[in-house]
Amino acid sequence: MSRRLMTASALALGLAAFTPLAHAQDAAVVQQAIVVRDAAMRSNIALDYVTQLTTRFGARPAGSRSEQNAAAWAADYLRANGFQNVRIEEFPLVGWERGESSAAIVGDHAQTLVAAALGHSPATPRGGVEAEIVRFASMEDLQAAPDAAVRGRIVYIDLGQMHAMQDGSGYGPQTRVRGAGPGVAAAKGAAAFIMRSVGSDENRMPHTGTTRYVDGKPTIPAFALAAPDADQVSRLVALGQPVRMRLTSTARTYQTHSQNVMGDLPGATRPDEIIVLGSHMDSWDLGTGAIDDGAGGAITVAAAKAIADSGRRPARTLRVIFYGSEEVAQPTAQTGNGGAVYARAQGAALDKHIIAGESDFGADRVYALRLPAGAQGSDFQKAATRVLYPIGVLASDRVETEGGVDVGPMGPLGVPFFGLAQDGTRYFDLHHTANDTLDKIDPAQLSQNVAAWAGLLWLIADSDVDFRAMKPAAPASTPPAH
Repeated sequence: MSRRLMTASALALGLAAFTPLAHAQDAAVVQQAIVVRDAAMRSNIALDYVTQLTTRFGARPAGSRSEQNAAAWAADYLRANGFQNVRIEEFPLVGWERGESSAAIVGDHAQTLVAAALGHSPATPRGGVEAEIVRFASMEDLQAAPDAAVRGRIVYIDLGQMHAMQDGSGYGPQTRVRGAGPGVAAAKGAAAFIMRSVGSDENRMPHTGTTRYVDGKPTIPAFALAAPDADQVSRLVALGQPVRMRLTSTARTYQTHSQNVMGDLPGATRPDEIIVLGSHMDSWDLGTGAIDDGAGGAITVAAAKAIADSGRRPARTLRVIFYGSEEVAQPTAQTGNGGAVYARAQGAALDKHIIAGESDFGADRVYALRLPAGAQGSDFQKAATRVLYPIGVLASDRVETEGGVDVGPMGPLGVPFFGLAQDGTRYFDLHHTANDTLDKIDPAQLSQNVAAWAGLLWLIADSDVDFRAMKPAAPASTPPAH
């Protein structure tokens, strides 16, 4: 820890000891949260967990043998680190296996391209699909095109390069194309679908990701082009001459299962009150799933372990969940994903789920805390600021409403969410690519994540704060106009 952080920590500890808070217990709770935070910053098991996970099992596609074996190992890891009630809950899944794929311009300007088949898209016929490209700059342009302009062709959507942003907000518009684009193209009679990779890098490494089923059925073969190859294809189209492409894929689907792995650190006085710490076990097959989402599992299990190692048990139970099958779409609601499976299985027990948080945005530093509606400006937020500000985490007025793909299904059932926002500036350079490997994790930033999670979780777990009962502040009245 730097001298600056040590000094800030001492200052925060002093403030906690001498500044009166709303409840008599708060000063002691804040003080212990700082102790837990600082211990986690110095030493934690996060790097050990993600190193073992990615080294032992590599990529962990949903429903694959490697995901299943990783889940069994993770359950043993939880038990070895003192977690109780450790269990693996299986659910049926349609798995997807990439096989071999290729892309090339044929005829004039013939050249090989770097592309990856998109998840759950079907294989091409033997020998591939060869057709002329028709390029669109948006999904809306494709939707507006007459069927005759698309029929029998390879649809290419190029939204332009995704911009790197700290909060990753450029991702959503691009994933809409990846998920729904093949279905729209198929409905118009297209032979296949390609798109610019959903990523912010200029590497010649394509980004994969899932497509959606339509009425429970796969659509057409679909691929993502690496950014430089997407640029190349768009330049060729701009020359004004027909561009033909050949695409091949041997992808297949198969019946399998995935699973959620979970373990508890039971609360000392209110063990029936649950705080969920979520991440997902599965990954795409191109890399080893280090930042997406081995790091998230590492952060959450290490934060809970840091609290256990403090020698004091908080009042409420911490539940770590490694969800299965986060990455892939499914033909029906009866298969996957792990988040929906968990929410359905809990039933009335969700009434005792106090709050849930998810770590699924890599391993770079946390910069902001987002709380449920009504907690902005609350005594809890003020206490959290005392704990988190010294390690560079600011309180945000932005309400956390979604949680994430895994914990999200609990939201409509009444469970509030918190969010520890991570710096995602470089996340989409690596996400869903062959570059998602262990060496991309900065151990110091990983530990800052663990410290932020551990300090915040102690505040929640050893208090009686009720986020469900909090209500948004009424808007300030506006003085009448003159």
